[in-house]
Amino acid sequence: MFVIHYLCKNMKIHTNINDLPTFKNAVITIGSFDGLHLGHQFILEKIKQLATEIDGESVVITFHPHPRQVLAQPDNLFRILTSVTEKQDLLANLGINHLVVIPFSTDFSEQSPEAYIESFLVKYFQPKKIVIGYDHRFGKNRVGDIDYLKKYAQQHDYEVIEIQKQEIDELIISSTKIRNALDNGDLEAANNLLGYNYKLSGTVTKGDQIGRTIGFPTANIGHVDALKLVPKVGIYAARILVKKVWHNGMLYIGNRPTVSGAKDLRIEINIFDFNADIYDENVTIEFVERTRDDQKFDGLPALMSALKNDEIVTKVVFEKQKKAKNQKVSVVILNYNGRQYLEKFLPSVIQFSTIAEVIIADNASTDDSVSFLKRQYPRVRIIQLDTNLGYAGGYNEALKQVKSEYYVLLNSDIEVRSAWIEPMLDCLEKDKTIAACQPKILSFKDNASFEHAGASGGMMDIFAYPLCRGRLFYDTEQDTGQYDDEINIFWASGAAMFIRAEVFHAFNGFDAAHFAHQEEIDLCWRLQRAGFGIKVVPNSVIYHVGGGTLDYNSPFKTYLNFRNSLMMILKNETVPNLFWLIPLRLVLDGVAGAMFLLKGQFQNFLNVIKAHFWVYFHIFSILEKRKLYQNLIDKYSIGASNIQGKINKSIVYQYFINKKRKYYEL
Repeated sequence: MFVIHYLCKNMKIHTNINDLPTFKNAVITIGSFDGLHLGHQFILEKIKQLATEIDGESVVITFHPHPRQVLAQPDNLFRILTSVTEKQDLLANLGINHLVVIPFSTDFSEQSPEAYIESFLVKYFQPKKIVIGYDHRFGKNRVGDIDYLKKYAQQHDYEVIEIQKQEIDELIISSTKIRNALDNGDLEAANNLLGYNYKLSGTVTKGDQIGRTIGFPTANIGHVDALKLVPKVGIYAARILVKKVWHNGMLYIGNRPTVSGAKDLRIEINIFDFNADIYDENVTIEFVERTRDDQKFDGLPALMSALKNDEIVTKVVFEKQKKAKNQKVSVVILNYNGRQYLEKFLPSVIQFSTIAEVIIADNASTDDSVSFLKRQYPRVRIIQLDTNLGYAGGYNEALKQVKSEYYVLLNSDIEVRSAWIEPMLDCLEKDKTIAACQPKILSFKDNASFEHAGASGGMMDIFAYPLCRGRLFYDTEQDTGQYDDEINIFWASGAAMFIRAEVFHAFNGFDAAHFAHQEEIDLCWRLQRAGFGIKVVPNSVIYHVGGGTLDYNSPFKTYLNFRNSLMMILKNETVPNLFWLIPLRLVLDGVAGAMFLLKGQFQNFLNVIKAHFWVYFHIFSILEKRKLYQNLIDKYSIGASNIQGKINKSIVYQYFINKKRKYYEL
């Protein structure tokens, strides 16, 4: 038998069970997966997570044709949501390692549950973990269930993981519910349950060309899979993929009751601003919104009038969609294994960010963050990164996919309240020389106190040590309104940074080498050198848990603190200042290392040394980056260097010698 091995976005597709590879620590799941809806996606996220944990491979086993088309009493009314090709594309996009397509037959269905486990699952897949839905059934008369799988688990050295019912808006997700929604014309419900817009593929064929005579030429879609579910008749706002390019249009499904003698069901789309010859092209239709039912009109002139109105309505749909995708403000939350924070704080962000698009950029989480979002917030846009790039690299990559005038970089462990965006936006709109700003950041645990990461604006001391209005080292102040003035600062906190998108990209965003510490200070320093200003706007207030991803007392944070600080100075400080500042910082860092050693904090002591050696070994690449950034500053500068928020004092001396514990005492 001919064997096909495809490679689709790194997913291998196997169609011959007798020629499967030896899977490495296979984490498998089995099912028809018709529609690949959010419930299915939850299972797939789970097997990917488990495979990562055991250095294994994720394997999806599915069947073709669908079992309901084969069993003793075939269901002639049954329609599928996804063809094999569509299923392959969806699975590849979800990052699965292997897809195995099993030919489903009556003989296959007649296996006993024991034979199914031993002669099918174990023989061909040698699974380490089997992940199945709560209602999975297999074997003759579908008597096999999770208890059967568990019965043989120890004997064959695999673990069974059961996935419970997944719900959206108190509706159990199922392919049947999606089919019913599409049959009833409830496209919104269907798309919500799918987690994406429903699609249909076919080939452009020649029609009667009646549309041309009334000013609405259409592409007729034929050769659609006979088993594919076609949504309820009517008019739809739809997109069509032609030669890898998407176009907007209005789609008609129906038997053309206005046209005399027409009886057969037609699927045809009027493509906006398009006149190419696409006969015989394979195309894909994406259903965006259903706009009205099919109707019979009193002749072609009345039909033409209705179509003109349909065109207006459809274009409004796409205009709304465009505005949603190109909001003036996008709130982008970078997430890494922060499901508990998303569950707790995302509702407030959605509720009080109505003038912005809310986006989750997932930094290759290994928890169930993504599946949770798809299940509970299907309309929230998710940008999924393949690897954890840290705060700096993660935002750099994610923001390439966000089209807005302003970005709001928001930590996942932040609660916001009403009117938190408007004062920030007003600041940026009034003064075009302000590149970035931050709100007042209070502690979520104690709303009357400032929070460590930013407080009421970041400043810099004479020796390039960062500090905040409201926080010196680890001492935070009570907020009594003492820092409620809107002023220029040295740096805006990365926990809640508002920044002009154009400026962010012009200056190459964050330095990814920082990974997750002081990259916002480095960027703000660079922007000030180019003449831009940085501000704090205390009229906007947010509440931050802090340390959610990287604990403030973490030894790794100590390493990043010393390493990134030196790197930042080398990239941004003036040459004359480097000659005295770098030697002095080496002495001060040595003192800090000695203090760690005296306190018995050996890991912190070693990390100070490790940080310095990293900088020494990378000194030439750091200086190359300094040159690159200087070129960008020369290119995009709006004026002379505008360094503000720098205090002419040593925070180390003031804090440890003069015992100053509050910013206003300096």
